[in-house]
Amino acid sequence: MLLHTVRTSMRSLLATGTVLIALASGACAQTDTASGVPLWKTLPPTPVALSADANGLPVQSGHVRMDDGAKIYCAQAGEGEPVLLLHGGLANSDYMSDLARALLAAHYQVIVVDSRGHGRSSLGRTPIGYDRMADDAVAVLTHLKIERAAVVGWSDGGIQGIDLALRHPDRITRVFSFAPNITTDGVDTSAENTPTVKAFIARTKQEYRHLSPSPGRFGKFEASIEHMWSNQPNWSDAQVATITTPMWIVDGDHDEMIHLPHIQHIAQVVPQAGLLILPNTSHFAFLQNPELFSETVINFLKLPTP
Repeated sequence: MLLHTVRTSMRSLLATGTVLIALASGACAQTDTASGVPLWKTLPPTPVALSADANGLPVQSGHVRMDDGAKIYCAQAGEGEPVLLLHGGLANSDYMSDLARALLAAHYQVIVVDSRGHGRSSLGRTPIGYDRMADDAVAVLTHLKIERAAVVGWSDGGIQGIDLALRHPDRITRVFSFAPNITTDGVDTSAENTPTVKAFIARTKQEYRHLSPSPGRFGKFEASIEHMWSNQPNWSDAQVATITTPMWIVDGDHDEMIHLPHIQHIAQVVPQAGLLILPNTSHFAFLQNPELFSETVINFLKLPTP
């Protein structure tokens, strides 16, 4: 019933600015059937990279060189409306690959990016920050000769989506921003002590050593990210209220890292934004319930823009 309800409600959400909160208890899987642990406490495996499995479609992948020497990894597959997928801090584009394959099956063109310093991308000489990463994403679109794309971002990727809406609205069509924050006080600093977040950080360290062009520099990379998190983002409500790009602000009902009132506040401040809370999931909803997450994104993409 949840997917039917979400699907029906979504059709008019962008056009009407309705706030939708889906918190239906028992509406989808409550536990990991193998372990009996609540689903929102799990951290399922990182999906296989898009370059290794694109539903049998050809994949173009490589690096785009930025003006400060950073080399940004990207991969592209499919045809149709382009959708840019942006991952969270410390992670890499593989985390978005299940969603990418669902979008390919729905006949979208998909572009995944490893943000600078993350995954297969190098850090470059410019201090890492959301403006810089958003500019990198635009440079990737330009390199691929894509004039405009929809954006789906998780955590830091969701923040990049908001940044793009503020600074590059001419390059994007809409934004699905999952688990973002617009000020540093939106983050629950105790989250790093939770088992799921601890496991995530340990996993990303191993993945960095496997994927990065500088595998021995995770400590420096992590320090640069933590410095960014301590200072950014820091947008005022007045700045965010200038956004005209159609946008949904989305989160899991058990997000360990972002305060739910902050998510609700963002949706209230962004003009005509939709608000969606996914049940029985956390900051890692796209891993915990990829079917629900993917169908939600696809329904969002199918909506007419105002």
